[in-house]
Amino acid sequence: MLDFTRFFVEIYPARWAILEGVGMTLVISFLSIVLGTILGIGVALSLVYGGRVQRFAVRAFLEYVRGTPVFVLILACYYLLSQLVQLTPFQAGLIALTVFCSSHVGENLRGALLALPRGQTEAAKAIGLTFRQTFVYVLAPQALRQALPAWINTASELVKASTLLSVIGVVELMLTTRQIIARNFMSLEFYCLAGIIYFLISFSIERLGRRVERRIALPS
Repeated sequence: MLDFTRFFVEIYPARWAILEGVGMTLVISFLSIVLGTILGIGVALSLVYGGRVQRFAVRAFLEYVRGTPVFVLILACYYLLSQLVQLTPFQAGLIALTVFCSSHVGENLRGALLALPRGQTEAAKAIGLTFRQTFVYVLAPQALRQALPAWINTASELVKASTLLSVIGVVELMLTTRQIIARNFMSLEFYCLAGIIYFLISFSIERLGRRVERRIALPS
């Protein structure tokens, strides 16, 4: 049963810890989304326009990452990569989430690029545009517009996946919540609070994404 009186008494001294946890969740989610999107664009270009060997290597990378749970990716980056390069929990978690994001963004953008009519590429070549100019000015705006809904879902999934970083010691919202519960034993109240915060973050991403989607939509 929820004890609201005690909850409000306990939440005040924990307010700064909760805010720091929320801040860490937002920072690592934002960085992984940005870096994963950049890497995902490279993945999509390799799959669509790369050579046979390049396409095979990138496809193998995608199949491995998409077939591996995020939890395993986080543990692999923290325990395996740390054998080669000294990584902090934050750095290992950021790498894992970035790789996870890039696999989904790359696959979604690949589908969007392949859905574009080939005649547009041929027309760009006919007027003397280079491949870079063709991609930047002709293909990318249309492909990104088509891939935006899936990108919004990926961004929301990354926020939820960031909860798994607590297992390697990243002090994000979930680990902060567990630390608070360990002091006051109010599991139900503080887990409900964490759930509400995660919902608000994901809902904000979804609403912002929908607004951007409406602004860049082609007029019917």
